[in-house]
Amino acid sequence: MIHMRIFNEFEERNITFLTQKNIEYTLVQITETGYKKSILDATEPMRQYFKDRGMHDYTTQLQGQDFKVLQPTEILDDVAVFPTSTSLYRPETKKGDPRIWTNNLKKYCTPNDILLMMYHKGMLYVVNLTQIDIEKVYNSAILTPLKELIIDANSVAMSVANELAEILRDVAKEWHPASLMADTGIGRAIESILGIDMNNSKLPDYKGIELKSFRDKRPGVRSTLFCQVPDWKHSHLKSAREIVSKYGYLRPNMDGDMVKTYQNTLDCLVPNSQNLGLTLYQADEILAIEEKCKKIDKNLTTKYIKVSDVALWQLTTLHERLLEKHHETFWIEVESKVEDGKELFRPTLVEHTKIPVVSQFDTLLDTGYISVDLLLARPSGNGDTISFKIKKQARPMLFPESEQIILSQ
Repeated sequence: MIHMRIFNEFEERNITFLTQKNIEYTLVQITETGYKKSILDATEPMRQYFKDRGMHDYTTQLQGQDFKVLQPTEILDDVAVFPTSTSLYRPETKKGDPRIWTNNLKKYCTPNDILLMMYHKGMLYVVNLTQIDIEKVYNSAILTPLKELIIDANSVAMSVANELAEILRDVAKEWHPASLMADTGIGRAIESILGIDMNNSKLPDYKGIELKSFRDKRPGVRSTLFCQVPDWKHSHLKSAREIVSKYGYLRPNMDGDMVKTYQNTLDCLVPNSQNLGLTLYQADEILAIEEKCKKIDKNLTTKYIKVSDVALWQLTTLHERLLEKHHETFWIEVESKVEDGKELFRPTLVEHTKIPVVSQFDTLLDTGYISVDLLLARPSGNGDTISFKIKKQARPMLFPESEQIILSQ
């Protein structure tokens, strides 16, 4: 499902500025229908944002007007504040799909505008990203309500980054056991030390900061950006199980029984051993998994021709996930050793990055620096994982602004 249109240049500047100020938020597009009916869908990223910040949980809300929740809200423009409220509810019709609407909103927006929603210290704030030059407001000599909000939220965010850096410096003073001898073993151990429960949340790990750890310093080593299943509704194959059924192979499980699985990497350069690869259709805003075959033309040039459609993602969905997950990230480099058959580690360096350049995501996909791992029906019994990964040497191309934090000498 596409939640939002592509940002224009003005909106991108606003988003870049807010991210540089460490502001966390969710976004909503004012559709023509939503504007006319004074009702908007509460998208999955929005619902997760509200839930993780303790503002509202749609999953526990009953259907009907009697269970509507009114959240105190302030709409901010470039000079003033307008107190109002936001309705959060699930209608009795259909499946009770989550809905949202801010009262008096039509005075401050037009159809197709993109609005920022930010929950801060018990108040929901709404700002029109399409119409308000946020950086200009911030740099003005006048102390407006919007400028005050950014200053306060930035102060809170900076304290979190400093707090996390200090915790990791303490962690770096001694060796720690990895949770398991696997790619995720150190990441899980660090999360456990920080008191983070293992979960499948799509939002960042530590108070708005995403954590990524890695052992290997080689430039080609890949780190996970995020996980995202294809848009099965618009895909040729409708589930991971259908991919396994058509392209899987037999492997022994934990009990020694042979089971069908699919575990391989896909990129836009060359098909893998099952002849599956990625193709970027920029004009259609789609990333596709396709079965391909190799062709050599009369000039001895190798080409890969599509044989069959498999699955697809909307690029807008992938862009949303990237921005949602990597608003701010600690890339934690560790050194490790094995003693008595157990892996021990300690963090040595953090690369602290902020907003990614979304347009570079597509380019890095097309050039093979970002690839996709399909781990489906794993013999270990672990759940399916579909993850987008980036090579270490490509990180500066996606995250141009970074700060290095040395944890141990």
